[in-house]
Amino acid sequence: MWRKASVAALLALAVGYLYHGGPELPEQLLQYISLPGFQSSQQSQRHVERVISDAWDSLITLPVRQWSRVAVGVNACVDVVLSGVGLLQALAVDPGSGLDHEVLHSKEDLKEAFIHYMERGAAAERFFSDKVAFQRIARAAAEYPGAKLYVGGNAALIGQKLATYPDLMVLLCGPVGPKLHEMLDEQIVVPPGSLQETDEYHLILEYKAGEQWGSTRAPQANRFIFSHDVSNGEMSLLETFVTSLEEFQPDLVVLSGLHMMEGQGRQMWEERLKEAVAAISDIRKDIPIHLELASMTDKDYMNSIMQEFMPIVSSIGLNEQELLFLSQAGGGPHAHLSTWKGVPDVGQVSDILLWILERHGRSDPSSEADLTRVHFHTLAYHVLATVDGYWGNQASAVMAGARVASSQACGVQAVDVSKVELKAPLHFHSSHSEPRESLSLDPAAPVAVWRRGNVTFHLTPVLVCKLPLRTVGLGDAISAEGLVYSELTSQQHV
Repeated sequence: MWRKASVAALLALAVGYLYHGGPELPEQLLQYISLPGFQSSQQSQRHVERVISDAWDSLITLPVRQWSRVAVGVNACVDVVLSGVGLLQALAVDPGSGLDHEVLHSKEDLKEAFIHYMERGAAAERFFSDKVAFQRIARAAAEYPGAKLYVGGNAALIGQKLATYPDLMVLLCGPVGPKLHEMLDEQIVVPPGSLQETDEYHLILEYKAGEQWGSTRAPQANRFIFSHDVSNGEMSLLETFVTSLEEFQPDLVVLSGLHMMEGQGRQMWEERLKEAVAAISDIRKDIPIHLELASMTDKDYMNSIMQEFMPIVSSIGLNEQELLFLSQAGGGPHAHLSTWKGVPDVGQVSDILLWILERHGRSDPSSEADLTRVHFHTLAYHVLATVDGYWGNQASAVMAGARVASSQACGVQAVDVSKVELKAPLHFHSSHSEPRESLSLDPAAPVAVWRRGNVTFHLTPVLVCKLPLRTVGLGDAISAEGLVYSELTSQQHV
């Protein structure tokens, strides 16, 4: 006991020494940290992470029946990725206090919203209403040293990930300008109706774990996204997308971009959402549809998506902010929470996932809804919740999604255990309330499975990248990988 206390005290002293500018640690601290007991604890932690990584590689298998043609739509753009603090400083904006804005109207709004999410370490996406002001900011971003251009938009990113599988043909429909077209994988088919004369640009302001601006310090790495994007904002290519499916004949449809309509105003999104529901309803009933959600702030809009859109799709993908906001908008479990405190509680997450499938899905066999699968991802762990009898290979699917999150965040092809750390709880409960099951995670078989009614949950940890190179598109890669490893075992659209 005294030895552990001594280690903690010496570590605190060492960290304090570094924090207050000490050029080097006192020699006796360095000697203590090099002792076998201290090193073995670090090696033991790395051992757990290696066990999980090796287990993923041995246990993840592709399904017997794989998708051959996947159609993805409808948001696509060019992402300009750069330092958020760096851009705001270049715009001569002073740090201050954070304040969320549903729509950004000025660079002051941008600064306040950025700080609001940076201090929480949370991702967010907002529409910038002033076209001229946005163009000025976009020019400054493009000229900022170190700014990088990437394929952007959930649909395009999911398409790019799917195209890494050589036997999979991918159709991408969205506003594809010349720059984006040039950057897309050659395996991706773009229908002529999708080609635009100009590109849509999105600005991705990244920040690192521990990065500080003024009094704001980021608890973890993440990003803040904003744009003035009318084509994607109106989902203007949706009807073109649905029409192109007749010739392409996909066996899976992936849809994203609904969140982009939120910034267009209530009158517009109410009308457009009805048109979108009508368009999607024209897709053949035997083709499963996955809906990828993204950050939203309008509870009425989210509620409309839940009521009108979710019942006509087979699967949805979402992160912790989107899950909690969905529950808040629909009066679901734990809606009283303003935000998650640290790693989201597995029991609370499980409660909300079950509520989604009971309220808006087909957990009741007599329901007319098609929703039978929810893929949830947060920094520390992922959960797949599925209605029994519709989906197979879900243990592999959830592990594959976690594995790609670990490798892609670090910018490597395979998981490097020296660059990642385990942050997932190894013991948790199946629900936040009674009756509940006490569960444990075995690193050698890193999928915990539990059932509630006729819904089965699969949870796997994420080996979190210590120094992530790029956080944008991780959710899209996770969902894409999870879908590649998923198998539809029942024709649910009957």
